[in-house]
Amino acid sequence: MDIFFWPVTELLVWGFLSRYLESSGLGGVNVVTILLGALIFWDLLSQSQRAVSVVFLEEVWERNLLNIFVTPLKISEFLVSTVLIGLVRIVLVGITIAILAFVLYKFNIFIFGFSLIPFVLSLLLFGWAIGLFATGIILRFGSSAQVLAFGLTFLLQPFSAVFYPVSALPEWARYIAYFIPSTYVFEGMRGIINTGVFSWQSLGLAVVTNAAFIALVLWFFYKMFANVKEQGRLMKLD
Repeated sequence: MDIFFWPVTELLVWGFLSRYLESSGLGGVNVVTILLGALIFWDLLSQSQRAVSVVFLEEVWERNLLNIFVTPLKISEFLVSTVLIGLVRIVLVGITIAILAFVLYKFNIFIFGFSLIPFVLSLLLFGWAIGLFATGIILRFGSSAQVLAFGLTFLLQPFSAVFYPVSALPEWARYIAYFIPSTYVFEGMRGIINTGVFSWQSLGLAVVTNAAFIALVLWFFYKMFANVKEQGRLMKLD
């Protein structure tokens, strides 16, 4: 369901909408490219976030955390393993929706060229950081906070300028948007579609905000994990 059903359903809905806008003259000539491109990259971000937080949450549901951490396994190794598992999921999702987008709507994701690589990597890093943040909150409050493992990215979506430019946001929302790495990725992608020019500024800002975000999230996660161990709550996250 997570890997195929929801991404494919979203692709169909947004693909049909973009086709309608294009045929009715309500959208610009690049409406299919803009909407479907944004959707595909947003799905990759969502998958990378859930890959970290949901994998951890599954261990909580199975009460398996104690079994894992009485072994010599380091927390860093556990996190790397969740990232690798998530990478497999992301590849499966990416291949599936890219093929369907090309077959159904003649949308070729590779129109972005080599610029696809750094922007996608930035999105994946941000998604993993969000997932780690959600995991830290679950450690602090238990599985009662598990809804964040599935919906935290959607709280950021309105400010990430996924389907529209930052200029479309009210002024107060723009200040929030400029602190979110994904904003610069989607702005950079739109710039490539509209002008054909790769924006080094957007990529640089995405890297800088990502680095700051990841540093803060790692500090938060390790602090929450240390507190749980000290209080003996590793088996009581319910």
